[in-house]
Amino acid sequence: MEQASWVPSSVDLDRPSAARMYDYFLGGSHNFAVDREAAKSVEQIFPGMAGASRANRSFLRRAVRYLLAQGIDQFLDLGSGIPTVGNVHEIAQQSDRNAKVVYVDVEPVAVAHSTAMLVDNPNATAVQADLRNPDSVLENPAVQDMLDFTRAIGLLMVAVLHFVPDSDNPHKAVARYREALPSGSYLAISHGSLEGIHQDGLEDSERIQDIYRRTDSPLAFRTRDEVAEFFTTLDLVDPGVVQLSEWHQDSADAYISAYVGVAKKS
Repeated sequence: MEQASWVPSSVDLDRPSAARMYDYFLGGSHNFAVDREAAKSVEQIFPGMAGASRANRSFLRRAVRYLLAQGIDQFLDLGSGIPTVGNVHEIAQQSDRNAKVVYVDVEPVAVAHSTAMLVDNPNATAVQADLRNPDSVLENPAVQDMLDFTRAIGLLMVAVLHFVPDSDNPHKAVARYREALPSGSYLAISHGSLEGIHQDGLEDSERIQDIYRRTDSPLAFRTRDEVAEFFTTLDLVDPGVVQLSEWHQDSADAYISAYVGVAKKS
């Protein structure tokens, strides 16, 4: 397949990307035929996938607005994905034009598009780094230049940790991020789960997992208790770790089997 001039040379156009599939589900245009084929295979099994992706996006919006109301004006968005409508900087800078945002993703297309989109925005930037290596993120010069680690930060990990397998020790990685956060900071997480899904749904989920195993990011669903563990040492805000639809809901979203939570570092 011919590589378009704007596509980073490291991109494998013969292998679907979870980030680009998510972009497709959200109605974005930064995806390729291999991604659309895989995404449509998921939709054949679970026709509500696009709605579920939008529900996750809705939680991101609610979480960012909640953090803004708590006085947070700088954000570190890990696993930020490809820029589509409703990104963190758009939400935050509507309320505070000086709010600062750093997007971090390992996917080169996501970073390339984010960089292009932010070229005229002095208060937002994107870096290519792997969240599984916290020090490579926290010590990145662009992160250090944009964010003031002596002041509270909003750390966002929305719809990303279920792409980190247990073998990569995600709880250890998140603990490192928690440790680096200044007092008064917040952590927001959404995470896919199979809890409460009926048997037919579990069979469908296994078929969906088979599709994602072909990508660069196989799925790793977790229980509520496992998701809650990511918030260890932090103070959960009401209503705690709950199903996505139960967290500060402000509109009717499609059903998605996912746990979410927001917590503050004392």
